[in-house]
Amino acid sequence: MTLVLVIVAVVVLLVIIVAAMYNGLVRLNVQADEAWSDITVQLKRRYDLIPNLVNTVKGYATHEKSVFEDVTKARANALSAQGVAETAQAENQFQQTLKSLFAVAENYPQLKASDNFRDLQAQLTDTEDKVMASRRFYNGVVRDFNTKRKIFPTSVFANMLGFTKDRDFFELDESAYAQAELPVEVKF
Repeated sequence: MTLVLVIVAVVVLLVIIVAAMYNGLVRLNVQADEAWSDITVQLKRRYDLIPNLVNTVKGYATHEKSVFEDVTKARANALSAQGVAETAQAENQFQQTLKSLFAVAENYPQLKASDNFRDLQAQLTDTEDKVMASRRFYNGVVRDFNTKRKIFPTSVFANMLGFTKDRDFFELDESAYAQAELPVEVKF
């Protein structure tokens, strides 16, 4: 009788341990989905601000047509991006075109003095800060999920529980880091 109780206790303990592992993985997976959603909300907010910013700059710099077209194209690519890797790539391109737009704006002192431009720039800066914070949170949750999935004993059961692969981090590629260091060339 005691042997049966010991076996039942061990089985119940194993079920509780596996359930706790599963619940932990599910919790981190859902947190990663939520964090990704936060990133997409902030990116959407930024994409919504850009047409207003472009139109404001257009009023002062009408001959900078290629910069405006590049920003519009980069915005469209970023809006249509799917998944972490594609979104990161689109973001790299988008950030470069925004850098060009602000370089154009630097050449127009009356534009920089415009209340509308300053307000849009402040909103964009605030949004960039929120995007950065959302990225950090997302990458932290992804790190925790990937680590939990690989640590023993969870690693033994993770594949059986349906968690077969790591989640992708949201990060810029190395060429984007190198390009971010280069000055933007603006030709008139």
